[in-house]
Amino acid sequence: MIRTLSIIATISAIAAPAYAEGDVATGEKEFRKCKSCHAIESADETIVKGGKTGPNLYGVIGRTAGTAEGFSYGADLVAAGDAGVVWDEASLATYIEDPKAFLQDTLDDKGAKSKMTFKLKKNTADVAAYLATFSE
Repeated sequence: MIRTLSIIATISAIAAPAYAEGDVATGEKEFRKCKSCHAIESADETIVKGGKTGPNLYGVIGRTAGTAEGFSYGADLVAAGDAGVVWDEASLATYIEDPKAFLQDTLDDKGAKSKMTFKLKKNTADVAAYLATFSE
């Protein structure tokens, strides 16, 4: 019995990080909700043709918040980048769940706002994992 519990605990520990990172396939499907405002385009190709209301999300993981070239960000997102926010999967997942709350917490400013008003309430880690596949 103890051996069985040890095996189960080991398998759970190995499987947990994979789950925590998000599922790329689910993220790709969920990203359909985002493409009305966001494209994913490298210098060479358009991977996901999307709107121009939001910034291009190619290379977003590892990018300082508020710094995508050619996009005019709100002051609070730029301030978050100036404060050291560099997007990783966890921070991006938190941001897309509630952009305004993320900025208010990050900047410790209850008046902070985000131009992004859409809130993705589920599968945020999956979307972040999907976007990570387009980052170095």
